Amino acid sequence: MPVVGTRVVVPLMKKEVRGIVLREHTEPVDEVFVSKIKPIIAVSETAPVVSKEQLDLWQWMSGYYMCTLGEVMSAALPSGLDKRLLDPPKRRRTHVAPYTGPIEPMHDLSPAQRKSADEIETFWQQGKTIVLLHGVTSSGKTDIYIHLIQSQLQAGKNVLYLVPEIALTTQLTSRLQCIFGDRLTVYHSRFTDAEREDLYHAAARPEPHVVIGARSAIFLPIPNIGLVIVDEEHDPSYKQTEPAPRYHARAAAIVQAQAQGAKVLLGTATPSMESYYLAQKGVYGLVTLTERFGGVELPDIKLVDLRQQYNRKEMYGHFSDPLVARIRECLADHKQVILFQNRRGYAPQLQCTQCGQPPRCVQCDVPMTLHMRAKELRCHYCGYHAPIPPVCPQCGGELKAMGFGTERIEDEIQQLFPEARVLRMDLDTTHNKSAYQDIINAFANHECDILVGTQMVTKGLHFDDVRLVAVLNADPLFNQPDFRAYERAYQMLEQVAGRAGRKGTKGEVWIQTFDPKNVVLGMVQRHDYEALYQHQIAERKLFNYPPFHRIIRLQLRDHNGARVQAVATQLQTHLRKIFGNRVSAVIIPAVERVQVYTIRELTLRIEQGANMDEAKRRIKEAVEHIFSMSYPVKGTITSSNKNTKLIADVDPQ
Repeated sequence: MPVVGTRVVVPLMKKEVRGIVLREHTEPVDEVFVSKIKPIIAVSETAPVVSKEQLDLWQWMSGYYMCTLGEVMSAALPSGLDKRLLDPPKRRRTHVAPYTGPIEPMHDLSPAQRKSADEIETFWQQGKTIVLLHGVTSSGKTDIYIHLIQSQLQAGKNVLYLVPEIALTTQLTSRLQCIFGDRLTVYHSRFTDAEREDLYHAAARPEPHVVIGARSAIFLPIPNIGLVIVDEEHDPSYKQTEPAPRYHARAAAIVQAQAQGAKVLLGTATPSMESYYLAQKGVYGLVTLTERFGGVELPDIKLVDLRQQYNRKEMYGHFSDPLVARIRECLADHKQVILFQNRRGYAPQLQCTQCGQPPRCVQCDVPMTLHMRAKELRCHYCGYHAPIPPVCPQCGGELKAMGFGTERIEDEIQQLFPEARVLRMDLDTTHNKSAYQDIINAFANHECDILVGTQMVTKGLHFDDVRLVAVLNADPLFNQPDFRAYERAYQMLEQVAGRAGRKGTKGEVWIQTFDPKNVVLGMVQRHDYEALYQHQIAERKLFNYPPFHRIIRLQLRDHNGARVQAVATQLQTHLRKIFGNRVSAVIIPAVERVQVYTIRELTLRIEQGANMDEAKRRIKEAVEHIFSMSYPVKGTITSSNKNTKLIADVDPQ
């Protein structure tokens, strides 16, 4: 008899499918029902591969994020474990990085760090199990984490340490490994299927250990968790967008920790509005660390008015004259420079000088991005690519590159400083598993003078000799059709600024902008998160956004544009009968067509304190009702609404 959590093969229709035993049915059933029960074909193991705590998390995730349990299972189990259902896993001990030298002692905490660590422990002892650590960049939050981890290991507990992206794990893993040795397990999506399967089993080992990984590490079968750390808790990378389950790892980590009676530490220099609001309300404990480690000052922020620079013709490509001069001084002093531009590729689009039209993706309603090194145009939504056309496909006119990405910046800076060693870190240069580590090591070892990158370079990296960080154009960060745009812009700018002057000489951050009077740029100059919070929280309350309301986004996709519009309108009408003005009008998104699907959206704003389970139940009933109807095409011909796909996204980011 298979126990709960074991893998089995069962008959379904005319197929054999794999699954997990969810529960044992103990209630009496009638003979008719018994006659329809089919026997299990095969059982993989006698011991469960999924723990009760994991199954509880899966069921919570399925209900909260409005997805199926099967979708959660597919995300949670390594694909290798699913494919080789009846084969025993081959143990390769890939969970441990090479054993590279003697274990090093932990750094002593500074008085400010010690005070913060004590305050965290005090909150936990008082029963406030979730604590937000708001520490400025380079304040030494990681050292505090290490001391708290060591306490948990000594108490025989395990620790889950979440980071938003693999870029953070490369530097951080080396540091943690020097202290915790083979008690450290590393898990992220860049491992092969076979390696992830082995890591999955390694996470379940009984001896006290630390698991560090990106958001998917939340699914590992870690027993006896004492502490969950969510580093850079504000980062949008913690939100899974495609495919389902569209979960937020921070929320799932809190649920997982509470189920096991574990403590939670959320750490960041730029808290999310939601977390800071809960800390201000006393739901979370709040610990603030306002000084950098070693007494190093926060960097000076200088704004460069691009409008003036272009009018005076004092630009070298996309570099202002004073910025070029400052880069030259830094290089002469053998200091390093980071250049930040949050667009990859050479240019966001080509544009015809005659008809003004850009070459567009054949599957998506977006201009294609120019990649000069690969000599092609690429769609960053679906991956479609094509050779660079010699002339405009519409009218035969001349095509001109518009805007700039990291590839173009790399070319321009190399032309300005041919003697400088330049590296670029973005999605295009980090395809293979070791690419992050190679680039970071090269920059840390002074094999590179200038690092050009996208948001990857903002992610908690530590380099001793970076004196200057330059943001080539801050304006696109603010000009997003998103209520989080100002929050995200502040977070990104403050985080990238934090890479400058982390040791020794005070750092500088130069931000080029056409709008130097932007209110958020003033807050960044003052490193004034509190002002940002007060500014944004008032707007959030006024317009019914989180944290005062919960948002559920319903996205409808269909090959037939008329049908998806009709279905969206029907659904909106039906939902408004239930939820009133909590339901938005039908929204045509900025990118209307993706992968040949036309898209329409509805959003529901549910006030805090309302019964979310009941709201979701009624949404599902409304969806089922609308999808049981038909869409009239022409005359008497009808088309089933079931041809339209619906995606529910709870707490979209």
